[in-house]
Amino acid sequence: MTAGPLNATIVEAFETMPPQLQAAARYVLDKPDDVALLSMREQARRAGVPAATMTRLAKRLGLEGYDEVRALYAGAVRAGTLGFAGKAGVQVQQQHLRGERALAADMALSLSRQIARLAEPEALERLADAAGRLHRARRVYCLGLRACHAAAWHFHYMLSLLGDKTVMLDDAGGTGLDAIRDAGRDDVVLAASVEPYARATVEAARYAATEGVPLVAVTDSAVSPLARLASTVILVPTESPSFFHTVTPLLAVAEILAALVAGRSGHKALEALQRTETQLTAFGVHLPRRAPKEPRS
Repeated sequence: MTAGPLNATIVEAFETMPPQLQAAARYVLDKPDDVALLSMREQARRAGVPAATMTRLAKRLGLEGYDEVRALYAGAVRAGTLGFAGKAGVQVQQQHLRGERALAADMALSLSRQIARLAEPEALERLADAAGRLHRARRVYCLGLRACHAAAWHFHYMLSLLGDKTVMLDDAGGTGLDAIRDAGRDDVVLAASVEPYARATVEAARYAATEGVPLVAVTDSAVSPLARLASTVILVPTESPSFFHTVTPLLAVAEILAALVAGRSGHKALEALQRTETQLTAFGVHLPRRAPKEPRS
């Protein structure tokens, strides 16, 4: 997720803010493009707070008023520091397409922009830092419930092909989180959760933190419950033209992290994968590949 010019200041002050200011601050953190493009009243409406709260937030951050906040973010759009998504935001706000094809097109374009943000320098730095922590860990405990389960499980599945480094904290039978009791300071918990946050995920992550287990969080905000517990945070957008939020960026992060961790293992990973493929072939897990047809003479 792209960082706005006031992100560091907001994150530092967030815990001391009253609830309404926190709601406004989170909106500014999570929607930097909208801050530059929409009126203060419209931003307040979307944040679910009175318009006066946006002004109070600006003063809390050391500015005269909210116009200064919008000017900072508008300048970031012009300078390109909010990324191309910010520039595209003007067009998105003006579009009023109707029909299934238009919605499908909007969703595909939105996803492509969100995935592209993962290639921005700050996102790449976070991904590399997370991959290093996960590679050095003795065990990686993978945690993601409800909508985020697919991303956590995909990371676990990919690395399970290379050995037993990962442990999936599932909720099957109500005992899935029990395995976290074996986690220690040499391990890492990889946890994924976006708003609305799964209570069990946050509580398990909080338990791990109290036990000194490092946490790599994949989440949607720098002030989410997971982000405040984590050693490394990877931010993913969840907004979508659909009335469902998207988990595609979560899956992309899981796939990228698994590839980076596997790549750091070098020849060991290749040897493990060869053993896995031999075993899967022996068990007949996959249909045999068809040999290419001979070209007709």
